[in-house]
Amino acid sequence: MSSVAKKLDEISPGVWAYTQLPGSWGWSNAGLIADGGESLLVDTLFDLKATAGMLESMRKATAAADRIETVVNTHGNGDHCYGNGLVVGAEIIGTPGCVDDLAESPPGQNRLFLTAAHAASGLGSLGRGLGRALRKVGLPQLEWLVDAAPLGLEAFSDFDFPWGKPVLPTRTFKGSLTLHVGSKRVEIVEAGPAHTRGDAYIYVPDDRVVFTGDLLFKDAHPIVWRGPVANWIAAIQKLLSLDVETVVPGHGPITDKSGLEQTLSYLELLTSEAWRRYDAGMPVEDAIDDIVLDNYRGWLDAERVYVNIRTLYRDFSGDSTVPHVLELFAGMSRYKYARTAVTTTLC
Repeated sequence: MSSVAKKLDEISPGVWAYTQLPGSWGWSNAGLIADGGESLLVDTLFDLKATAGMLESMRKATAAADRIETVVNTHGNGDHCYGNGLVVGAEIIGTPGCVDDLAESPPGQNRLFLTAAHAASGLGSLGRGLGRALRKVGLPQLEWLVDAAPLGLEAFSDFDFPWGKPVLPTRTFKGSLTLHVGSKRVEIVEAGPAHTRGDAYIYVPDDRVVFTGDLLFKDAHPIVWRGPVANWIAAIQKLLSLDVETVVPGHGPITDKSGLEQTLSYLELLTSEAWRRYDAGMPVEDAIDDIVLDNYRGWLDAERVYVNIRTLYRDFSGDSTVPHVLELFAGMSRYKYARTAVTTTLC
């Protein structure tokens, strides 16, 4: 297993954050809000084992977690939803976009990808040659799989993805929704499409706490699967306007508004750099190679720049077509390991 530090912290009376640090691919955060014997869970985790461990730690922290009445999925990526089935009897809340994304990406799809990636990685140069040949006749999937395999195996092999359908939210909302957990007011606000089709954040005003979901990756490159990036920028600006002291990101360590400001600066800089190249007529693959983000060299998962710049180019052109996720993973994998090879050579 990867070196992951799992911890439950009470960040305000009756409000807990569960973190899995440093928070790279699949290692997401979650939260618990409890008062008056009632409880609300913010997100589940990427597989049943991880979710069960988290729930056990929450039960040890408070009796209110023995029976969780409400779950809010901040968005439809599996690392925030695949554990939903362990919260038996709970009402599960999400945006319509969250439901759509989760329904289209069952955990068995990840299991199948890992099985195929293991097989593809064993093909070596034969697989790459066959993949290129098939791409030329309009069948690029094998080439994508061969290219994506190194990153996919590195990122997801620690998780156990079952077959079967995911447990979807049972209640949807648009705009915003206000709930009460005991005497605590909880505001759930739709902020997508941005990271995905259906992002939302959870604000607990009296405790000055916000759970951002993947609108914030702390100390890591965000990834804009859906966009437009302008929506994500607007969502962070809205988060910055809240009366907030503690910010729980979707991935990475607990922070304050400075974490939001860092990601805002990142998205604004990347937008500016990508626009200059788009406006000059530079092809997207050349722009990906050309843009250097020196201020963020210490952040995790730099390969996500590949997806982010492609999304920005789509935003600029008005193209609403989203590439196949396997194609995007293939590009990120090439981006990551090409740079690793260059760094090794230079050293």
